[in-house]
Amino acid sequence: MFDDIAPSYDLMNRVMTMGQDQGWRRFVVQKAGDPGNGWALDLATGTGDIASLMERQHPAGKNIGADFSLNMLKEAKKRFADQAISWQASDATRLPYKDNSFESVTFGYLLRNVDDSLQVLKEIHRVLKPGGRVVCLDTTPPEKNILYPFIRFYFRFGIPLLGRFIASDEAAYSYLTGSTMGFHKAEELAAIFRKAGFTGVDYKKFMMGTIGIHWGKKEE
Repeated sequence: MFDDIAPSYDLMNRVMTMGQDQGWRRFVVQKAGDPGNGWALDLATGTGDIASLMERQHPAGKNIGADFSLNMLKEAKKRFADQAISWQASDATRLPYKDNSFESVTFGYLLRNVDDSLQVLKEIHRVLKPGGRVVCLDTTPPEKNILYPFIRFYFRFGIPLLGRFIASDEAAYSYLTGSTMGFHKAEELAAIFRKAGFTGVDYKKFMMGTIGIHWGKKEE
């Protein structure tokens, strides 16, 4: 599915988030911090935005952008051909990296697309160096308040309609919105981060409570 929507992925992100998605990615890079001259890994890198921001903010570091979708990686390579980023195919459930390899691991919209969030987070914990930072950008189910009916309507009908006209793939974006509504609540996800071994776990919500950014660290 992600291979199919790769060419229109960036435009869809801008439109369906009303241009806010780049600000969230900058927040992710800020929370990840400076890797110095060490390695930073961006998982589920998609078309490479977070990896690119990390490389531009901290050019002394060494950056890997990894994804399961080869077409997403092709788009990333084209978009950021002028940057020193290593684009690699990778399965987040079985990371092909040694223990204690990275100063930071970031990822956007990964966990709602895997079967076992805890398994993935344990893998990330394994490849982080002691003191290393993890930052996660993902959707989170909206709270049931006065805005809930409008948000639900936009998720159920608005985003799939945009998917039909922009990406020519209504089914893919119906899946993506459905996976949001069925995903962990923000505090539930924070608890899974702690269960995976991370400390200092916290989160912040954006876009009327439909986006959550979680962060934590591996104990030194």
